[in-house]
Amino acid sequence: MPAGPRRRVPGLRRSEVAALADVSPEYYARLEREHLGGASAAVLEAVARALRLDDAERSHLFHLARAADGSDLLTRAFHPDWDLHADITVAILRTEAGRNPHDRHLHDLVGELSTRSDEFRTRWGVHDVRHHGTGTKHFTHPAVGDLTLTYEGLRLTADPDLVLTVYTAEPGSPSEERLRLFVSWGATREAVGEGARN
Repeated sequence: MPAGPRRRVPGLRRSEVAALADVSPEYYARLEREHLGGASAAVLEAVARALRLDDAERSHLFHLARAADGSDLLTRAFHPDWDLHADITVAILRTEAGRNPHDRHLHDLVGELSTRSDEFRTRWGVHDVRHHGTGTKHFTHPAVGDLTLTYEGLRLTADPDLVLTVYTAEPGSPSEERLRLFVSWGATREAVGEGARN
């Protein structure tokens, strides 16, 4: 930031944080007042960079934004097959934990989930393992409705530890039309958010 008059307190002014994050001062003021719901990941990342947040602080910011957006509450509604999804996700996590038993971050994650969720702890105790290969998943999105998508996990040749999961809708199906609507809805929402920030 350009040099200015002597400050009475250390740190950045609100307008300076907004400038560094490339958002309007009014938009940043709304974020500061805990109106984080709807803030895009790009905006949150820009704010985290502007404030020089460390990993824990950045993670906390994203948790606050998800809570403000109601994402935690919408998760079960988004997955009509919640129990099946949860079983599979925990089994995949256990597979990964077995493959990397000395991964401190993964160990910490499992510990945190075990202390915060009885459901996770019960599922973890079953010791199921699974690879995320191919299959079909059902979703219910609040803006576009029900989606049935097939998925396939593709292990990357350059880094076999990474798996890219590709979701597709059956051509000509209602899900394909709803997926196109979802892409259009997302682009419109991003454009509206960009306009609010300028």
